[in-house]
Parts: sequence; C-alpha cells; structure tokens
Amino acid sequence: MTKFFRFIALAFLVAFLSLSSSHAEVSSRAVPSLETATIQTPLSTRGDEIVDRTGRTVLLRGVNWFGLETEAQTPHGLWARDYKEMLAQIKGLGYNMIRLPYSVKGLRATTVSGINFDLGSNQELQGKTPLEVMDAIVQEAERQGLMILLDSHRLNNTRIPELWYGDGFTETDWIDTWIMLAERYKNQPNVIGADLKNEPHGKASWGTNDKATDWRLAAERAGNAILKVNKNWLIVVEGVEKNVPRQKLKQHWMGGNLEGVRKFPVRLAVRNKVVYSPHEYGAGVFDQPWFAERSFPKNLSDRWEKGFYYIARQKIAPILIGEFGGRKVDAESKEGIWQRQFVAFVKRNQLSFAYWSWNPNSADTGGILLDDWNAIDEPKQALLNQLLPASRLRSLTEAVLPKPSLLPSPAINPISKPISRPISSTNPGLKPTLNPQPTINSPVPRAGKHGKTPDLNANLMLQSDWKEGFCASLEVRNPNRVVVSNWQLKFLMHQAAVSQSWNGTFEKQDLRYTVTPPDWGRDVQPNQTISMGFCAKKLGTDYLPRQITVTSSKQL
Repeated sequence: MTKFFRFIALAFLVAFLSLSSSHAEVSSRAVPSLETATIQTPLSTRGDEIVDRTGRTVLLRGVNWFGLETEAQTPHGLWARDYKEMLAQIKGLGYNMIRLPYSVKGLRATTVSGINFDLGSNQELQGKTPLEVMDAIVQEAERQGLMILLDSHRLNNTRIPELWYGDGFTETDWIDTWIMLAERYKNQPNVIGADLKNEPHGKASWGTNDKATDWRLAAERAGNAILKVNKNWLIVVEGVEKNVPRQKLKQHWMGGNLEGVRKFPVRLAVRNKVVYSPHEYGAGVFDQPWFAERSFPKNLSDRWEKGFYYIARQKIAPILIGEFGGRKVDAESKEGIWQRQFVAFVKRNQLSFAYWSWNPNSADTGGILLDDWNAIDEPKQALLNQLLPASRLRSLTEAVLPKPSLLPSPAINPISKPISRPISSTNPGLKPTLNPQPTINSPVPRAGKHGKTPDLNANLMLQSDWKEGFCASLEVRNPNRVVVSNWQLKFLMHQAAVSQSWNGTFEKQDLRYTVTPPDWGRDVQPNQTISMGFCAKKLGTDYLPRQITVTSSKQL
C-alpha cells in the first residue's frame, strides 16, 4: 500500500512530502529463549525455523526504520535525534533487528538531507553519501547487538513500483544494486539478508511463467545473483497482490499474497536460505471487505492460514512478517481488534516480524515513537511487549567496566554478558568496552511490606558509548509469584546529565535520579520485565550510574 510521510526539519531544513510503502494452527516447537544467548550469524533455515550457525532457533523481532528510500536519502528523525541514541532505544526496548528500507536511486546519490549534524554523533555523518550513512547505521547497529535486514523498498525516491523494474530503472539496475550490497556487507556479520522487493502488486504475478511479471522467477534470479557473491544471507521473498493461478482468497494486501508458494516455491542454488514475508494491515490503512464481514474477527485466522501461514505449518519455509502496524490497539475499533488478534497470532505461532514502523511519520499507521521522536506510544509498545523476550539477566554486585575495545565481534549479542568485579570508588574513570556492551548490575535493596526480601531485580546495560555521551537501558524484573506494584528505580550519576529518556519519567535531585514507570508499567507481573532507558551527556570521567536501587510494594 502507499503511505504518506511528512516530516518537518529544524529551522534551517525544508519540509518534504513523500510516498512510502506502505493466518491457524498452534506451533508445537519449543519457544526459543535466546535472550541470554549469543546469536551466531550467518542465519539459515530449517523447516519453518530460522536458525543460527550453531543450529539454535532465532526469532527476529524487528522494527522498520524508514527514510533512506525517500527524498531525504537518510533514515528519518535524525533532525531530532542522535543516530546512536535512536539505535540504543530500539535495542533497549527489546528488539533485535531493523528492517532498513532503501531506494536504488538513493544509494547512487551523493548527498543527504534532514540530518542535524550538531546533534551528538550525527556530526560523524557530515559529508557522507547515503550509502556511507547506511554503512554508519549498520556498523553502529552491530556494536549495539542489532541485526539488519536490507529492504529494496523503491527504485526511485517517490513511489513503490508494481514490479522490480520501472520508474527509469531496469531489472539489471535492481539486481546490480543487490550484488553491490551483498559484496559490500559480505563481512558484516549483523547484516543478515535481503528483502528483495517491497510489496509487488498490480501486474506482478506468481506461477504464471511470464518473465515480465512472474515475481517468483524474478526473485530466483535476484536471489541466486546475491548468493553467488554472498552465500551467507537469507533471501526474503514477499508475496504479490493478485494474479496467482487458483488462489483461494479473492483479495490480498500488496505483498501479502503468498498462495502461489503451494505449487510454485522459490528455488535457489543455495539450500535453506528462503524466508517468505507477507505484509498485513488493518482497517486503519484501508477498510478491506473482510473487515466488514459478519464473522469478523473470527474470519482473520482463516485468511492468514490460506494466505501465508500454511507455509510454516507445512514446514516449507519460515515466515517473517515484514510489515504490520496501525495506530489503534484498543479492543473496540476494527483496527485495534485486528492488531490485537494479529499480535496474538504472531505470538502463538512464534513468527518473526518487523513492525511498521519505528517512525512516527507514517500517516496511516503512526509509529512506536511519538511525534517528538523521543517518547514511546505506550499502549502500542505494551501490546508489542507480548512479542518481545522476557529478560533473564542475573542480579549481581555492581561491576567494573573494562577499558575500551574496538575489535569487531563475529557474533550478535542480544543481551550483554554480566561482569563480576565490583566498581571501585577510587577509580571512577574506567570506560566501558564497546563490543560487547557490559551489564551493570546492582543488588536490589530490601523493599515492600515489613522489610521483606527484595521484590524486584534491577539491571542497567550500556547500549552505546561515545566521546560526548552514552545511552543505557534499564530493566526491572519481577522474580516473584505475585504482582509487584508502585515501584520506583533510583540511581546516582555524578558527572552526566540525562538528555533523552523513554518508557519512564526521569526526575533529578542533586546527583540522584528517580525513575517512575508509565501507567502501563506500574504493575509488574510474575516473571515480567519492564524496559526503559535514557541517553546522557557526559560532564566528566565519572559518568557511570551507580547505586541502582528499586523500591516497591507487593500485592498479596
């Protein structure tokens, strides 16, 4: 579908208007629990699962961060945020992947716009081409433990074409761009694959054997060209809209029709690399006929089964929901009901996903971020938390941080490993390692009624660290069998000042910060983890938080 994006830059930037892109058996396999493990890339497939190099099941839990495919030719929001802070916030909320859209035209360009180079690390992007900005995003994402799925979203910067060629670009242009990227990121372990083309629609067909329109054949040509130079990538293939012989459903979303896989699966020279990727939306994007059926919402699971989920159920290949999203998450509106049903479906069947979108400036869906590009849409994130891993970090004594290391890591670390030496109050200038990011753990004080044992575990992880500042995520976990309520987290921070925060209210008095959770996070269910985070400006060498404590009351 087509989405309208609008963003307003700072005083010296101009406004743009551009178009963007915009089923039911229960799985029997065990729920993957990689939140404390290391994902060893490259990834491949095994039946309906995505697996890492060691054979462990991986669930991709991602967001779409768009902008490189627009006239700005860079991810949106950098007029308001430091790009490292943006990545730290994504990671801090529990996501492990970014689907990163681009345009062929944009990657050939030499200039970018919509970046405030005066904001923190954004100065590093000054003078870079769009492709070099992509490099910086990819490399920082690796440092923070985030995987990247590249998405050929457009050919030009203004619309999504029906086919993989058009708008002044040929099939060769499209494939050559993929070959260039596959070669460029061949040794970049966190770039995990290629989403070949966003939302084929209109004339696009599947299984017709028409070279000009058969998307399945084009996907095979592009996929094999990529794997010839980079055999490590996953090849992600979206559906079409219509034109599938003997399809069971009359209508589909653009890119959402994968019925053709039944008889015409994608065939690649390298085995175990195909992932199928439908897009799914609610009535807030377009009021499709099935939302008006009397059987709604019970009719949805049958649609998802026929449209794409049979692929996973029959263990043909894994499913990655490449886009889904909407503004409403309530239990009354069509869109809210649909979105709740779909989240439950994704959770029940343990499907990988990339939510549309991280950006707030997707007109028909909004984003996880609100319009200030800092605050989180709390009800939406609360719904998505059902799909994110419960943290299992251990609560240890406060940890000393080793000196910086810039050596690249061959693995993606979704949760940093804790370290065990106590912080020395006489040596406050120690700096954190950059890869992997360390975890700072504090013992939780006694809290609750009558001085009982601690109710909650509190952990802090450094997500990013640079010359002028750093970003960190805070996680509060309830290890008890009862609900814990009315909690606050506190910490000391001597030579740093919070500049951005999310999922909590940060109040400062002298050197102590008190963090109050949002309304949806005040009650922590048994084994639940609440995530929040902040970025801070360094005021000296003693900038690391310490004496992290949490107080709470227990519901008996």
